[in-house]
Amino acid sequence: MSNGAAVRDRVRIPRDRARDYSDEMAAQRREFIRQQTGADLAHVSRYSLNPGTLPGNIENFAGVAQVPLGIAGPLRINGEHAQGDFYIPLATTEGTLVSSYNRGMRLLTESGGVKTTVVEEAMQRAPVFVLEDALHGREFGRWVDENFDAIRHQAEATTQFGKLRNIAQFAVGPMRYLRFNYTTGDAAGQNMTGKATYAACEWILKNFPGRILHYYLSGNVDTDKKHSYINLLLTRGKRVVAEAVLRRELMQKYLHIDSLDLVRTRGVQMAGAFMAGSANNGAHSANALAALFIATGQDVANVAESHAAITYSQYLDSGDFYWSVTLPSLIVGTYGGGTGLATQKECLDMLGCYGKGKAQKFAEICAAVVLAGETSLVAAMLHGDWVYAHERLGRNRP
Repeated sequence: MSNGAAVRDRVRIPRDRARDYSDEMAAQRREFIRQQTGADLAHVSRYSLNPGTLPGNIENFAGVAQVPLGIAGPLRINGEHAQGDFYIPLATTEGTLVSSYNRGMRLLTESGGVKTTVVEEAMQRAPVFVLEDALHGREFGRWVDENFDAIRHQAEATTQFGKLRNIAQFAVGPMRYLRFNYTTGDAAGQNMTGKATYAACEWILKNFPGRILHYYLSGNVDTDKKHSYINLLLTRGKRVVAEAVLRRELMQKYLHIDSLDLVRTRGVQMAGAFMAGSANNGAHSANALAALFIATGQDVANVAESHAAITYSQYLDSGDFYWSVTLPSLIVGTYGGGTGLATQKECLDMLGCYGKGKAQKFAEICAAVVLAGETSLVAAMLHGDWVYAHERLGRNRP
């Protein structure tokens, strides 16, 4: 058989079938990859989900990537929305992670639990309008303020749950950056705010009495899936605080450290984070959030923004230790996106967080889990367990 005939006999993937989610089409894609690369996708082909639930989540569906799931807890949370003892699903391939968080949760729970509070919400889309010069840009900005109610009406007409709170403005040369701030209900909200802001911008373009040279739906001030200090200060997603008082005798029992050890260590960490220009003066919030995001169907790329954290602590007269973590840009949802997929829905159900009306509860759980990991990792470094634990639990060599 000629090479040309061999190529013709290979499985081909129709270019217009990217959104065909049938088992048959998935099998064709796997066979195509086997012929192209020689890779055997036997495990990729095994799944229990219904491919019919996938539209809106993926294209060119070929199978699944399985991530091990561990359970940590119980973690006692005394929040406004999350109240009770929770078992936490963590999807990860990093040995020691689940054990470390489990240890931190035990300490926090026996110390009385974690108090959690969502203090602010805002999701952004930030278009930029280019005017003739700075003077015209300033006048445009005044017009936007004067017509805010009409702009809000256009934006909110596109969504059932999105509400436009305000429009922040930033001037650069002839440009006017507008940072539209929304609340988005139980959805993370990036797509929702994009659609709403586009409608608002088109209305502005048609109704502004002056001359607009150009506008772009995103001028990058929304910093979508990128860390930024504007989010650190002004919030993106949810700004949520987790705080707890760690009892001295329990730290000695479970972490083998004393409150005064933490006082000295925290000072060192604050200086190091400042010197590095870090977005996080804590230890490793990204570990908790990535594992929770994978388990519960969040957009994992949002860890880039959500991992930012501000920790604050006090040595108390009792000898106990107050510790808090503030997540200023936690982007999570309990409705839409990947939250309805089979295993992800089960994990949200485990937390009592699937569906409408649960986003703030889930945000509080995320912050509490982050705090559990902070306490455990810092103790491991202080007591000398860090390297040993990874050698014992984290080695997986072929």
